[in-house]
Amino acid sequence: MGGKKTPRLKKPPARQCVGCGERKEKKELIRIIRTPEAEIEIDLTGKKNGRGAYICNSTGCLALARKKKSLERSLKVSIPEEVYQELAKEMVQDGNG
Repeated sequence: MGGKKTPRLKKPPARQCVGCGERKEKKELIRIIRTPEAEIEIDLTGKKNGRGAYICNSTGCLALARKKKSLERSLKVSIPEEVYQELAKEMVQDGNG
């Protein structure tokens, strides 16, 4: 009975939030990267080169990630205060703060 194979549906890529630990679709999360030059940037495109960590678009998750130092652990570098402030500002602009 060699019938046709049904095409497999591709699942959208899922990532885990470093704050709450919840798995969500990649496009629902904010990506923070450590560039090869050891700089920390917010990657809104999701395509920049570097080691990435993902966080929900919520100041609650940001506070949790900061408290647990999970963002620092994921990127293997200490995070400057300005980056946390920039992230919080970005989240407020999106209306999810």
